[in-house]
Amino acid sequence: MGLFENPLADLSLVSQLGSKEHRELARGKAVRRSLVLLKNGESADKPVLPLPKKASKILVAGSHADNLGYQCGGWTIEWQGLSGNNLTQGTTILTGIKNTVDPETKVVYKENPTAEFVKSNDFSYAIVVVGEPPYAETFAWLPGTEGQGVADVLFGDYGFHRQAFSALGLKTVDQLPMNVGDPHYDPLFPFGFGLTTTPTKAN
Repeated sequence: MGLFENPLADLSLVSQLGSKEHRELARGKAVRRSLVLLKNGESADKPVLPLPKKASKILVAGSHADNLGYQCGGWTIEWQGLSGNNLTQGTTILTGIKNTVDPETKVVYKENPTAEFVKSNDFSYAIVVVGEPPYAETFAWLPGTEGQGVADVLFGDYGFHRQAFSALGLKTVDQLPMNVGDPHYDPLFPFGFGLTTTPTKAN
């Protein structure tokens, strides 16, 4: 690979990093296609997702919902990751949701809402970015800088895909490493698991 002969990166293309074209590619090819839908409502007859864009009030909760650094995770700006929105260009999941819903839909963000707060506010829907929503469970991995891609799928502009990873969810840490074909292969959700959805027209 020539790494010893040329150990430093070629900096001539640095100006293209984070360009609009690269971010659109990440949003479409990486973020939208990496979302996995594990559960969609209490029954197949009453799916929760995709969410309608027209709603009176939506709660968005979780520490990662409005934090680009947390969305990117480790091995990005620093190897363990950083918190904050001033680290790089991008769109948080919260901003993506606000950009997607109807202008009359009120979007409320609360990092750690109490049960009393949720009950007293008459929300149409609650989107929990970190944690497990009660009826629709979506796994977003680390969407990086393009949180808009998460909103694209949650609100039905694009559909969910099946997971392309060896396993999602270990039953015990003793299963590591675990890949398809291993004698001990027994994940919570095997390779190819996931509910698919089809894109919906404006709703």
